[in-house]
Amino acid sequence: ERAIARHEVREIEQRHTVDGPRQDVTLDEEDDVVIIYNRVPKTASTSFTNIAYDLCAKNKYHVLHINTTKNNPVMSLQDQVRFVKNVTSWKEMKPGFYHGHVSYLDFAKFGVKKKPIYINVIRDPIERLVSYYYFLRFGDDYRPGLRRRKQGDKKTFDECVAAGGSDCAPEKLWLQIPFFCGHSSECWNVGSRWALEQAKYNLINEYFLVGVTEELEDFIMLLEAALPRFFRGATELYRTGIK
Repeated sequence: ERAIARHEVREIEQRHTVDGPRQDVTLDEEDDVVIIYNRVPKTASTSFTNIAYDLCAKNKYHVLHINTTKNNPVMSLQDQVRFVKNVTSWKEMKPGFYHGHVSYLDFAKFGVKKKPIYINVIRDPIERLVSYYYFLRFGDDYRPGLRRRKQGDKKTFDECVAAGGSDCAPEKLWLQIPFFCGHSSECWNVGSRWALEQAKYNLINEYFLVGVTEELEDFIMLLEAALPRFFRGATELYRTGIK
């Protein structure tokens, strides 16, 4: 995998060299910014991302969706290298707001000097699981025609718990930990003390801001105050917008 990763990096570098002037794009420090929102499912992440989409034209930045195969939150080593290289060197898409269901990735590990700004939102674990349980059965308002995996299953969450069903198993409460822990396989080991400590360390030291779903407006207000280049107008949009 490392050999393939090195080969991929060489290919990207050669491509940029051939492209010529595109690599010479110079950016103001204010524009040389990438925000990564590695969104946890069912934490009001779609509502928050819609704010970024609605503001990007007015505030002049790019919004990009990180779309992985089968929505897998973990990338292979060569994909990690390619992702870091592409995000860092794609100057035409800076300033950029990237969002997707992807575990935390430490850019410094790949020799990147200017790391992206990480933000996230978390939710009460049981509330998040209940929301996800019904989402799999009834979907949401954003893609109402899409057939969901458990569509037609009318069993309530309480009935699922009473029957010891897999969709409501206590292990499912662990999901938020790996999104902060990272790409190590141990992060996905339910109940791992190391994974929990690593997640807490990353949240405190590597994230610019982490909000909670139950206080989403406060999170948005803080972002607007701290990062107006991206979030100017976000609070008003949150209060009055229809999305």
